[in-house]
Amino acid sequence: MNCLRFLKVILSTVLLFMLSLTLGYANNGVKMELTTNKVVSDKQGKVVYIPVRTAPVGTIIQYKVIYTNTLAKDINDLIITLPIPSSMTFTGEAHPASAQASTDGKNFADIPLVRQVAGKMTNTPLSEYRYIRWNIKLLPARKSANVSLNTTVN
Repeated sequence: MNCLRFLKVILSTVLLFMLSLTLGYANNGVKMELTTNKVVSDKQGKVVYIPVRTAPVGTIIQYKVIYTNTLAKDINDLIITLPIPSSMTFTGEAHPASAQASTDGKNFADIPLVRQVAGKMTNTPLSEYRYIRWNIKLLPARKSANVSLNTTVN
């Protein structure tokens, strides 16, 4: 039960963080809407997204953000960065696929991240990914862009 309460706190923290991003972009004409959904398969094997507030360990959660340009002019090079809560592990699934990842929030690179271990290049474990970022090159006037990433509850 403490795990569920902890997850609720984490989800609330992320929502507050995203709200702060919304306020930062509000003056620039960008509106943001964040949803958190449980990722499940229906009887036909089709992926379905169910709104969620709390979830047990092992549950796959999708964070989806819709950014809307409220201005009458285009916005260029909109950088969108989503943190991965410490109680979650990135699954490797992000949309659009042009996403970049970071383990420290400062240095971003294309997914999969790689590093040198004992003289060999190896993939960085997904559990070490802490941020996912997208560069929306063009957000046309009065249009929206969606980004999403999937995580697993630790």
